Amino acid sequence: MKQNFFAVDLGATSGRTILGTFIEGGLNLEEINRFPNHLIEVGGHFYWDIYALYRHIIDGLKLVARRGESIASIGIDTWGVDFVCVGKDGNLLRQPYAYRDPHTMGAPEALFSRISRSDVYSKTGIQIMNFNSLFQLDTLRRNHDSALEAADKILFMPDALSYMLTGEMVTEYTIASTAQLVNAQTRRLEPELLKAVGLSEKNFGRFVFPGEKVGVLTEEVQKITGLGAIPVIAVAGHDTGSAVAAVPALDRDFAYLSSGTWSLMGVETDSPVINAETEALNFTNEGGVEGTIRLLKNICGMWLLERCRLNWGDTSYPELIGEADACEPFRSLINPDDDCFANPADMEKAIIEYCRATGQPVPEKRGQVVRCIFESLALRYRQVLENLRSLSPRPIETLHVIGGGSRNDLLNQFTANAIGIPVVAGPSEATAIGNVMIQAMAAGEATDVAGMRRLIHSSIPLKTYQPQDTEAWDAAYIHFKNCVR
Repeated sequence: MKQNFFAVDLGATSGRTILGTFIEGGLNLEEINRFPNHLIEVGGHFYWDIYALYRHIIDGLKLVARRGESIASIGIDTWGVDFVCVGKDGNLLRQPYAYRDPHTMGAPEALFSRISRSDVYSKTGIQIMNFNSLFQLDTLRRNHDSALEAADKILFMPDALSYMLTGEMVTEYTIASTAQLVNAQTRRLEPELLKAVGLSEKNFGRFVFPGEKVGVLTEEVQKITGLGAIPVIAVAGHDTGSAVAAVPALDRDFAYLSSGTWSLMGVETDSPVINAETEALNFTNEGGVEGTIRLLKNICGMWLLERCRLNWGDTSYPELIGEADACEPFRSLINPDDDCFANPADMEKAIIEYCRATGQPVPEKRGQVVRCIFESLALRYRQVLENLRSLSPRPIETLHVIGGGSRNDLLNQFTANAIGIPVVAGPSEATAIGNVMIQAMAAGEATDVAGMRRLIHSSIPLKTYQPQDTEAWDAAYIHFKNCVR
């Protein structure tokens, strides 16, 4: 009898619930509901509306129940680092801060005045970014945040939502690893860092790894949805962890690019890679499935274009890509990871000002802005991939692009041109597939990740892009390195 697995996949701009079913020769995914994930700006801060997200999950479960479909289990993945404060009475103390809130600007330096940067990196192997949970917590502590001061437990976003469904508090390994609070060697919360922000292990839920059971739906949720005591499984709670599990590779000589709001480029390793070079390059060692480590770099991704589109109305991606394709190549380039692009009021203006400040032609029309974004991302990917080659224990012969960005033909071709090796695009639904895969493994319907990857490779359409115009892209890369600040 077929088993249906209910995947909740929440990104920083939208979310959806998906019903995944293994059929002969492959996997069937059906989107149940899709919904926006809006930042709430109030009182000078940015928050996530966790109650709205919970309601959308409940709506998805109701839709499946009304159809009379059975659900074997539920799994939740989200973006990283953000968390919820829970009081002693079990209630959420306020809406969680969003990682794009400006209150953590300068936060790493404040913490490093008490504990050395190198000590933090040597313990965690995590890329220093001002919004990591470690720095968020330290900022809240220094600001005497009322929610943190009253908190009994800290729950990361997927764990907070599974708590709302089951009443059980856990701390899932892959999402916790994004926080810069997990020791990369022991793969447990690091007591010294917890102490530095005024916490202890008692302030977190039971530590679990992908595939472990969190609990079952509470009686309240069962009544609301019309479902039974369905188990909730801890998948790779970090969406990138779930996505990388679904890379359709037939061997391990690959790098991956999880392309969405963020672009995350990395390789899989069997153990953390923490040394002077990874620290200097600010590479991160995040937890993966089956004991793997995701050695990767966070790169600003389609956030740049998504923010520009806010001022461009309902223009479709194909229309914008067509306009970009018709524009002059390499007219102007930006560093996608420059601080000025983190959360500007007007992204297009920020790009124009960057080009003006670096002495480049200013984009004058929409297609030029889009082409600037795509070419700059492709060249930034090349820069990061060069660093990965020196760090990876294995050769890198292919780049697998997964996630929503895998559908962007122009950017994928630009990426192949820039990096000089084949780019294999797909699946676009990698995160949901990885989520379902881990649930299936927990249910005994699948055995290991390698077998699942072979299944994905054989059952999901993939597109390969070969490098073109390499001389022009080599010249552009020199220009990129000279003009980015």
